[in-house]
Amino acid sequence: MQLLDGKIISEKFKIKISEEVVAMRKNSGKQPHLAAVLVGNHGASETYVASKMKNCEIVGFKSTLIKLENKISEEELIKKILELNENNDIDGIIVQLPLPAHINPEKITECIDYRKDVDGFHPVNLGRMQRNLSSFIPATPYGIMLMLEEYGIKTEGRHCVVVGRSNIVGLPMSILMARDSNPGNCTVTLCHIYTPEVKLHTSQADILIVAVGKRNFITADMVKPGAVVIDVGINPEISRQTKTGYKLYGDVDFDKVSSKTSWITPVPGGVGPMTITALLKNTLLAAKQRLLYADEVSLMA
Repeated sequence: MQLLDGKIISEKFKIKISEEVVAMRKNSGKQPHLAAVLVGNHGASETYVASKMKNCEIVGFKSTLIKLENKISEEELIKKILELNENNDIDGIIVQLPLPAHINPEKITECIDYRKDVDGFHPVNLGRMQRNLSSFIPATPYGIMLMLEEYGIKTEGRHCVVVGRSNIVGLPMSILMARDSNPGNCTVTLCHIYTPEVKLHTSQADILIVAVGKRNFITADMVKPGAVVIDVGINPEISRQTKTGYKLYGDVDFDKVSSKTSWITPVPGGVGPMTITALLKNTLLAAKQRLLYADEVSLMA
């Protein structure tokens, strides 16, 4: 068993991103700028957004955090996002999920300018991704693809089983692994909580990617010997043994599954750091595209 260490790979990517930012600022004066919208006082969301803002600072991005009250109306939130769309200094926009129950997340996603949708959730980006065209790829699947590529994990011709079908992770992950690309070119099976006898599928996987949000959902008897296992789950539980007061568990029973695998991600320290890295790469790409567009407009004027 070998670890797919997201922390190590993330640090390597952040060094490269920082170098590109220095060059961009020197050549154009442009500094990538990410705006994050946080609605309400959801503890986990506040932690995730704070980490994203910190990492922006590390790589030399500008970042703006817009904190809004939980009772904000859907119309008011849409108005705020449209203002960010029109702000030419902002390259990327993310709206931290989950949102309050009275706000439709799909409506919010669709009102973000797809050219600033660095989370990769807009239908335009998802459609372009499905067609293997240039797009912003959802951060967690993108981070996993970067990890597979960096560690040299062979994917072509292998059987990949994805457990979980969310629009944020499972569904785009299945598309990416099936695309004619590297990583990619897998035969893909997509399972979910209604899949009967899911073990029949997971036990055949050369590459098993799990994103269901249930602690230790995948047990040792569900995993093929020598499989590559990617655990996307982050399930916090109260613990007196940690400084934070809680401990994170994955969707995979790491202690019992890891001995059967060729490669496996830890939780924490696996997919999580790569998700933030992918968000940074998307934001840098958005800044580059805006510079290119500005140059084209200048030439046409």
